[in-house]
Amino acid sequence: MSLAETSRPVVVIGLDMGDGELIRAWSKRGYLPNFASLVGEGTWIDLESTAKALHTSTWPTFATGSLPGRHGVYYPYQPRPGHQEAQLVSADQYGVSTLWKRADEQGRRCIVYDVPETFPEAGFGGRAIFEWGTWAWYGARCAQPAELLSRLKQRFGVYPLKMEAKRLGARFPDSVLLEKRLLGSIAHKAASFEWLLADSQWDLALTVFGETHPAGHYLWPRGLASMTDPDDARFDAIRRVYVALDNALASIRAALPADATLMVVSGDGVTVNNCGCHLVPEVLQQLGFAAPPAAAEEGAPAARRGLSLGRIKDMVPKGARRWIADHLPWWLRDRIGASIRSENIDWARTRAFALPTDLEGCIRINLKGREPQGIVAAQDYDALCEDIASQFRELINPATGEAAVREVWIRNRIFPGPAQDQLPDIMVTWNDSAPISAMSSARMGLVEQESPDPRTGTHSPRGFCLARGDGFARGASATGRLEDIAPTVLDLVAAKAGEMDGSVLYDR
Repeated sequence: MSLAETSRPVVVIGLDMGDGELIRAWSKRGYLPNFASLVGEGTWIDLESTAKALHTSTWPTFATGSLPGRHGVYYPYQPRPGHQEAQLVSADQYGVSTLWKRADEQGRRCIVYDVPETFPEAGFGGRAIFEWGTWAWYGARCAQPAELLSRLKQRFGVYPLKMEAKRLGARFPDSVLLEKRLLGSIAHKAASFEWLLADSQWDLALTVFGETHPAGHYLWPRGLASMTDPDDARFDAIRRVYVALDNALASIRAALPADATLMVVSGDGVTVNNCGCHLVPEVLQQLGFAAPPAAAEEGAPAARRGLSLGRIKDMVPKGARRWIADHLPWWLRDRIGASIRSENIDWARTRAFALPTDLEGCIRINLKGREPQGIVAAQDYDALCEDIASQFRELINPATGEAAVREVWIRNRIFPGPAQDQLPDIMVTWNDSAPISAMSSARMGLVEQESPDPRTGTHSPRGFCLARGDGFARGASATGRLEDIAPTVLDLVAAKAGEMDGSVLYDR
């Protein structure tokens, strides 16, 4: 008997930023009959997720069964030792193999389709497609084997969404057009995944629907933290996206072998977009952890300031800046933004600086020996992290009089591991009970600026897994961790997980 014959087939369907609370509420109400059926036939598992500290680390954690301190990937632009500024993430920053690479090495036949934030791996012998219908592209659109991509395009045409996070930038898409494209994209993904399933023999197949991600950002009702009434008309647009996913689930299930184990997984959900990350650079300066160039300080002679990208930007009317940014190629816009951020820092006097982010506050210590212009000695690292964390915990949102910060995480405590130098040293999550356009403290005074982020919804740390089949009880509920998914999937296909941070979700 071959290795592949010792297990039943396993299918994993991911929902990028798919919200479990919406699925459960609409399933009970009758809007999602196929999800409701799966809930009754399987086990619902609430997952503790790495999204509680780094929202974009979820798919690498899912893919590897490892925490960010081991796999090292959390955002499109992130630290890389030897570089002073954040760099576009690349495949060589992954510290560990994916679960499908491990399965492939043990003789399992694998299909992998659009798992976000993952890259082709050398020696993988299965079939894999990358960045065909993902929301945020981390790498190039490609496939293993290469000809699979042209076959997919020839049969199904281009992906209908025709939008991508970095290319969209700070623009807010037309809601009607976005919904129409999301519905078409879901149908495209389901049909093309079924084609992949029928096109070859397989033991493990994984795909991720990226459509729930932009739906959460742009179709979420403005100002609402959660849905309390499943019939609330303000949620109609996003509900129609989930209904389309429900139909896709039914279609995919009909294409599966009767003995297949099916898992639906999401590492995070949706909530109101009330974050304060845009204020972090100024907060660090006002608290004395970061310093602007001497020429930029108040009272510096204009002649000393020179003509920089930042000065040129300041000369452009604010209304025109947005138009220019929207019409630049994304890579040029991001490169200019990075240059302006760097111009605004005096590295010789900066002990900590803000990293690119769109949710958490991500802070990097300017550590000597790690950053090219580092000034903080290794023996001062822990005390500085504690000082910064303490100061951020004291920040108040003047709009509410309450703490602006929900939690401050220090990297080597929450995510230890060999790849932790690729992560922020400090992560700040927000009290999102109200918009954060200002923060204050006794030491800092007041810092204020409206958020430039137009998105109405953002990531919540609520993950889930809904599983039916071998090892999962009918109609049951359980708890687990996002990093448990990979070793569980490998166990289901009778493959060894090797060294992972997660563990199997059930007892054999």
